[in-house]
Amino acid sequence: MVYAVQTHHVYPIGGVQLQIPHRCGCLKNPSKLILTVSALARPIMAAAAHSKKPKNLRFPRRAKVPPEPNTPTFTKKRTPRENASETNSDYMQGREEEDDPTWSPDEIEAISSLFRGRIPQKPGKAAKPRPLPLPLPYKIRPMGYPTPKRHIREVSRLRLSSRSSFSSRVYKDPQKLVGIAREISRLPSETDVAQVLDRWLGFLRKGSLSMTIRELGHMGLPERALQTFCWAQKQSQFYPDDRILASTVEILARTKGLKKPIDLEKFVNSASRTVIEAMARGLIRAGSFHLARKLLLIAKDNNRTLGAGIHAKLILELGKDPDRHRLVSALLDELGEREDLDLKQQDCTAIMKVCIRLGKFEAVESLFSWYKELGNDPSLVMYTTVVHSRYCEKKYREALMLVWEIEELNFTLDLPAYRVVIRLCVALGDLSRAARYFSKMKEAGFSPPYDIYRDMLKIYVSSGMRTKVEEVRKEVEMGEFNLDKEMLSLLSDMKGSKTS
Repeated sequence: MVYAVQTHHVYPIGGVQLQIPHRCGCLKNPSKLILTVSALARPIMAAAAHSKKPKNLRFPRRAKVPPEPNTPTFTKKRTPRENASETNSDYMQGREEEDDPTWSPDEIEAISSLFRGRIPQKPGKAAKPRPLPLPLPYKIRPMGYPTPKRHIREVSRLRLSSRSSFSSRVYKDPQKLVGIAREISRLPSETDVAQVLDRWLGFLRKGSLSMTIRELGHMGLPERALQTFCWAQKQSQFYPDDRILASTVEILARTKGLKKPIDLEKFVNSASRTVIEAMARGLIRAGSFHLARKLLLIAKDNNRTLGAGIHAKLILELGKDPDRHRLVSALLDELGEREDLDLKQQDCTAIMKVCIRLGKFEAVESLFSWYKELGNDPSLVMYTTVVHSRYCEKKYREALMLVWEIEELNFTLDLPAYRVVIRLCVALGDLSRAARYFSKMKEAGFSPPYDIYRDMLKIYVSSGMRTKVEEVRKEVEMGEFNLDKEMLSLLSDMKGSKTS
């Protein structure tokens, strides 16, 4: 029996508001009401307490049980579980199926193969083709020589140019220093160079003006170069400096701007090696070989050792005059006596050419052997010079061996090399090799000079190849060359033998 409830009392229990009627006629015992309320409140409080638990406490991770001793490694361990009502932990872990507790042979083999390498394929199953790996840049890059230091300096200068100051970029920038020389050259004759140099005073450093002075000398302005040196001499931060002094001395000696006679003995004792060598280079360029030779002798008497390049330059210039071959021989002997011989490849080749003119073929061979013993790689010009030396000495077989060495090194022959090689083949009477080099020279784009046409006509006439002789003669006429008397007589003799 339920009576109508007029009013209600609200009791907060465990965060839940419970409404109880004010008049309940059906409840004879009030304690039942208290028990009923407590029974209702108990699950509500339990639910509230359960909702506050963290996730790791609601779903605790089961600790791994160590395997039992004397148990096979590949045996599946199954622990029985009580089939209780589905809870959240059962939902997360899943139900375990009641299977066979042992592994199959295929599974054992697959797991064992993980420790051996690749998983073996089943018979009858084709292996999947794998694409080749992409080539790495350092493997596909062609092998070559290391990057020269000057290239590294250029790259580093370009990278650091944005971070360096303007003054540090000016004082050793060739374009800026040459630009200063051009500004000076555009000045009126009555204007002093200080008008230009004063503007660049804050950006220059010690030794910077040496390039500017040399450029003024190349422009043919030795007076302006001397004025620039005098201006630098007044600046305490620029002078004394052997670089600008050497540049000025070389230009004045080259243009014969040294008005007063020089006491070479005093000059050698007081000047540095850089300045003495600059003086010698200037005298050689000016053609004052007597003064240059005297300077070298004074330096030798005073135990002042100069660079071997100075002797090479003097030998090269004196070797052009047949009347001075005796002086050249003396210089060659002095150069051979030096223990600290240090010649560049260009100087060494120049000395070889002078030795060929003098007929000193042994000196050419010794220089060539010395240069190779130092671990240097001779250039094509040096090889060509040595081949020409052996040709002039009539050692044709030795010269041909050097030609084979050139071919093994894969050198690209230039016109002088083709001239020497064709002349050698003609001297050997090797028609096939001479014709091959002659055709290769034309394929390379070189126009044969008259001496090569002359050599080819000789070997074709001696071989009796009239068709080739006519072809070469037409090429000579197209090149507007005139045959000399010797070749005309050879061709006429060939025609006479044909008619007879």
